Amino acid sequence: MLDHLIKGATVVDGTGTAARVADVGIRDGRIAVVAPSVTAEARTQEEAHGLILAPGFVDPHTHYDAQLFWDPYATPSLNHGVTTVAGGNCGFTLAPLHPDRPEDADYTRRMMSKVEGMSLVALEEGAPWSWHSFGEYLDALEGRIAVNAGFMVGHCALRRYVMGADAVGGQPSAGQLERMLGLFHEAMDAGAWGLSTTQSSTHSDGDGQPVASRHAGPEELLALSRAVAEHEGTQLEAIVAGCLDQFDDAEIDLFVEMSAAAGRPLNWNVLTIDAAVPERVPRQLIPSERARKAGGRVVALTMPILTPMNMSLGTFCALNLIPGWGDVLGLPVPERIAKLRDPDVRAELLRRATSKEAGVFRRLTHFGRYVIGDTYSAANEGLTGRVVGDIAAERGQEPFHCLVEICANDEMRTVLWPMPTDNDPDSWALRAETWAHEDVLLGGSDAGAHLDRMCGAPYTTRFLGDCLRGRKLVGLEQAVQMLTDDPARLFGLRERGRVTEGFHADLVLFDPGRIDAGKATLVHDLPGDSPRLDSKAIGVNAVWVNGVEVIRDDVVTGAVPGTVLRSGRDTRTVSTR
Repeated sequence: MLDHLIKGATVVDGTGTAARVADVGIRDGRIAVVAPSVTAEARTQEEAHGLILAPGFVDPHTHYDAQLFWDPYATPSLNHGVTTVAGGNCGFTLAPLHPDRPEDADYTRRMMSKVEGMSLVALEEGAPWSWHSFGEYLDALEGRIAVNAGFMVGHCALRRYVMGADAVGGQPSAGQLERMLGLFHEAMDAGAWGLSTTQSSTHSDGDGQPVASRHAGPEELLALSRAVAEHEGTQLEAIVAGCLDQFDDAEIDLFVEMSAAAGRPLNWNVLTIDAAVPERVPRQLIPSERARKAGGRVVALTMPILTPMNMSLGTFCALNLIPGWGDVLGLPVPERIAKLRDPDVRAELLRRATSKEAGVFRRLTHFGRYVIGDTYSAANEGLTGRVVGDIAAERGQEPFHCLVEICANDEMRTVLWPMPTDNDPDSWALRAETWAHEDVLLGGSDAGAHLDRMCGAPYTTRFLGDCLRGRKLVGLEQAVQMLTDDPARLFGLRERGRVTEGFHADLVLFDPGRIDAGKATLVHDLPGDSPRLDSKAIGVNAVWVNGVEVIRDDVVTGAVPGTVLRSGRDTRTVSTR
């Protein structure tokens, strides 16, 4: 007997082949049968005529490492059909933690709060912090999550464990490097997917210092990369400063050498595509071309949607990362307001913001295109939803000056929404062309991070809605493959990513006429009543993980059938050699 039978669905199986109408039966967590007509008895069944049945989506870049403890459903990703998430990215993980240094947990929480925009209160109150080894961290999640989740081990945690406070600013001795490699092997034996690391100049810890892995030299990075090769079903993930704009020659060499040393794919986040900067995409794909010649593979993640991101002059956000801006925006609010009201200071900030050194953050400097979000003073009444450029014209002010005055009225609490500058036909055409590259993969949501600033998790449903009813840059079958089988194959997931008999029953059932994502709205549902942006799923009828229904009509069922995916057992080696 089947556990559940879905009758008459239009099956898009993830392989890219043409959709077909079929019945799909689930038994013991697996897809038991896919056939034109299934007559076997089932404990439950449903009619799905006119609905699409696809494999559950795989998000290759998330930061759900902490959130899964207080939100085992990984919302809103699960609502939007994501059944498998890759965590532990960018060099940041919650384990291992040294058993003799309880202060390391506090350091890690403050680092994650600063660098990944997580609520410090939520980190303190929402996770048990009961582990020391990486294996103990994975065990703490086992049996209590609704999604499938795999985790890289973060380079910063490895360095901190072995080197203590010297991890920031120091270089490991030969003995320390050996201990770091031993610790890394332990994590891999416990099921870590591989190594994640960052060399990005935007990544600083809770003390404002460059995070630990930024101090690692090529010898250390290559030693860890070679260690990855000794374990089955493993990967590399790395971030460098050039990921935000364009790689320099040394960064290209590093990516190629790391992947070749490991004999494993290395993915990086995120490839920004903008027709106004036509030289960026070719430059960012040079590592991929060179890696293949050297026996490696370098894969660029890119988002298929424009993810709204709010800003504020009152709290840490992407504006702080513009060279020279952090010094001003980090001042106490009264001093910050005084500085920003100084015409000479504003002129210097604008000069730095439009310089080459600002890189991709130049996209944030079109202040006349900002939309005013929530306001908090009588002086700003009626401005919500209005464009700064229009307000500035009415007041006879330069746009940035106008924006500063609006924010000053709210004591810097004003919410700002920059309108994207790359929402033009040429940029969308360039995206469609780039997606077809063999070393470009859709993803990079950062779900679980920057919670009150951005909401990338709904990229799956918004992309499908655009493919079906919007720009139609990609056909339905290809779009589903890009969200399912492609990332599953990159990570070597065993029997996941396709609607195929014998595969795990990770499935999403949706209405092609309605599939979409709702507007991102601020909610206060984190531990400590901390805020985050959420987005409702539209047109998603149901989601199953390992054959168990976890979402029905955008509501979680309470079931937690997810698996902690461990390398080797749940992933196979995707060799580049």
